[in-house]
Amino acid sequence: MKRGEQRFVRGNSASVTTYRIAIVGSGPAGLSAAAHAARLGLSHVLLEKTDHLSDTITKYQKGKHVMATPSQLVLRSPLDFDAGKREAVLGTWNEQTASAGVNVKYMAEVTSIAGTGDPIPGSVMRIISRKRDGTSDTREIQRRAPPYRLTLANGEAIMADTVILAIGTQGNPNLMTCPGGDLPHVQHQLDDPTAYSDEHIFVIGGGDAGIENALGLCADPAQNNMVTLVNRSADFANAKDANVKALMAARDAGRISLMTETTTRAIEPGFITLDTRDGEVRARCDRVIARMGSAPPRGFVEGCGVEFASDDRLAFPKLSATFESTAPGIFVVGALAGYPLIKHCMNQGHDVVEFINGNLDLKPADEPILEAKFAGLPEDPGSRRSVADWLEHLRASVSILNGMSALQMREFMLDSTVRLYRAGEVIFERNAPGSSLFGIAEGEVLVEVNPNDRSITVPIPAGSIFGEVGLISGRRRGATIRAGEDSIVVEISRTAALKLMSQVPAAAREITRITTERSLLQIFKSGLAPADLVDVIANAKVETVRAGQAIIREGEQGDDIFIIRSGSMVVEKSIGGKAVFLNYVPAGSYVGEMGVITGAARNATVRAAVKSDVIRLAGEPFRALLAAKPQLLDKLRDEMASRTRLNAFIESKKDSFSGVVDMYTGVANFLVEQGVGEATDVLLIDEKLCVGCDNCEKACADTHDGLSRLDREAGRTYAHLHVPTSCRHCEHPHCMADCPPNAIHRGPTGEVYIDETCIGCGNCQRNCPYGVIRMDKVPPKKPWLLSWLLFGRGPGPGEPSPKWAKKHDPAYAEKAKKAIKCDMCSGQEGGPACVRACPTGAAIRVSPEQFLSVALMDREER
Repeated sequence: MKRGEQRFVRGNSASVTTYRIAIVGSGPAGLSAAAHAARLGLSHVLLEKTDHLSDTITKYQKGKHVMATPSQLVLRSPLDFDAGKREAVLGTWNEQTASAGVNVKYMAEVTSIAGTGDPIPGSVMRIISRKRDGTSDTREIQRRAPPYRLTLANGEAIMADTVILAIGTQGNPNLMTCPGGDLPHVQHQLDDPTAYSDEHIFVIGGGDAGIENALGLCADPAQNNMVTLVNRSADFANAKDANVKALMAARDAGRISLMTETTTRAIEPGFITLDTRDGEVRARCDRVIARMGSAPPRGFVEGCGVEFASDDRLAFPKLSATFESTAPGIFVVGALAGYPLIKHCMNQGHDVVEFINGNLDLKPADEPILEAKFAGLPEDPGSRRSVADWLEHLRASVSILNGMSALQMREFMLDSTVRLYRAGEVIFERNAPGSSLFGIAEGEVLVEVNPNDRSITVPIPAGSIFGEVGLISGRRRGATIRAGEDSIVVEISRTAALKLMSQVPAAAREITRITTERSLLQIFKSGLAPADLVDVIANAKVETVRAGQAIIREGEQGDDIFIIRSGSMVVEKSIGGKAVFLNYVPAGSYVGEMGVITGAARNATVRAAVKSDVIRLAGEPFRALLAAKPQLLDKLRDEMASRTRLNAFIESKKDSFSGVVDMYTGVANFLVEQGVGEATDVLLIDEKLCVGCDNCEKACADTHDGLSRLDREAGRTYAHLHVPTSCRHCEHPHCMADCPPNAIHRGPTGEVYIDETCIGCGNCQRNCPYGVIRMDKVPPKKPWLLSWLLFGRGPGPGEPSPKWAKKHDPAYAEKAKKAIKCDMCSGQEGGPACVRACPTGAAIRVSPEQFLSVALMDREER
């Protein structure tokens, strides 16, 4: 027997081996734990259900580059780990595991772990205790079995004093749930990307696994695969930066197609149907590789007596600071503990063996990094908080962090910051750029709701969040926020916040609850307070609606109210068998109030102009709110009366004015197709008034150093209305989705502009579906007139800067191109130059909700 092993007989059963430590799973965490146990000479067994070590890494695609992040974290494991090819990493671990004398048992799948501690028949232990007077007492106690019995698939049993679960989550992948998700050509694993050629392949999932699979499938041009990666959001919050950059480089090189804000609707032999931001797409598809993450194997783990942090499918086990679960003696490490990075997992494997061996003073490897983050924060007199204390304090104090485990908090804080703001100190200014989220651990902050009067503020108390508008929309800060008293505030980067919402369902729900509450207070006003909305929000649901999908149908019964959270809706009414356009409803508005007030059938259809998010409010609790708040009921009745008048106007004109009705509906639908549905400001030209003078283009060029951002003749026309190629300043700009230097911003009046940090990568140009961004060299700025007159510096009046630069500036030819687009003449007095320069008033810039209104048709009639 190995040192520390025991064999005992229970009744008439065969001999069973017992160990100090049984380690289940030979991934990075389990291997590291076993190697350290061997180095310390502890009795152990490493149980692996396959015939090889580290099955998860083995199943990585061939040739995959394994990253050793985070780079600032020291590696404690006795096994080496450097970034490199999957084969090299596995080779190193296999060699070092063998040389360390690790006791590995292959083909040993553990089917159950049961607590025992039962008496061993016929086994008695005699204990002798010495007294101070030299005498002694002798007593006998029944010997008991080790605490845990591990049963293997072949019926064999192993006993262990302690158990380390290092089984990961990859054996429980998230499966496709759409129709056709179980077809034979849908797979959840990619072993060898070189095995596929001449195929149209869709990879579903924008995490590390999905990106690496997609890149592997198009790495060799000779394979001739048409690879498309589908990601449900615009961001890649769950992927490493290096993988995202490699994906973008492959896309830029034309080796891979990328579809963001897209979900799978259906799969069929030879085809896939997708819901995109702009509508439904059906494409040829020979193979689907679904890499949508995984969830802990909850049934097995709970069967071991281990409790989870919540009932969410993605929740992780409850663990102590030493990785011990709620089942004493069962420890959990690795991805199952909520730390998926390999280096973290290996350190955990080392540390948990140290704890089992009695070294309870060992601090995690990331302790110095976190200590630096908490340095300088105020503490109670005479006491000093440890890193663990601070992590627990932040977790318990900030509502969106309540659902995280201690280990998740450690990883989370590596990407976040925490600091003290003194009373009155500004946290951020109105119109400042920023997309991070803030959580208040102590104190309170004040929101300055009136920019002209700093004394008018709204408090946000400890435990809540702020900055969510920048996180969700990318818009500049909508208000100045300062500390109302000394406050400890956690700033969560956009990447960390998106990752938090993706991996911690409780956090996503809490952020949704808070943003929903604030949306309702902002939209409905009427003296409402958060306490009034508790029942309404408890029944609220956030739903994603694909372009063209109806949320309300004419003639149906229903009393739900819908808040448009993002995107926009169009309202239509059927008249004479035709769908007549009534209105355009932008984000921040609501529809459906008639049903809750009157109880009558819906009198119009409301459908999404573009992919949108809506908040569905159940009718019954909202009706109770109206009964308690007469002011709100009056407000909704006024809205209902206005919409009723529009319906009546359309009905009255269905015979005498049908031609105008048809024309208006056609124009409205045309504009929605041209991107007005997601625009905040759009340039339109009335061709009945336009004389073709091109003053609009010339004025644009003069305002932007000789480079016009407008092409008047390009674009499409319907009837007399022309939409030139000029930026729509979308509510959620496509161009912002992938800007490496974060050079694209939204200004204080809604304009989307590109600053001087642009590196000319061209991602924004490729992402814009309306062709309004181009790459060009930035010309020299025009000098003051006196400087040109006296010294001849730069292009003179009327001389285009690019033309002058080509002729007089030798360095101009070598200048790199940058992205050029309309910025609505930000900072210029009088507004956009194109509109100011139009002599006939043909050029107008409008917001869709102002332009797409039946009232316009009413005015045309008059």
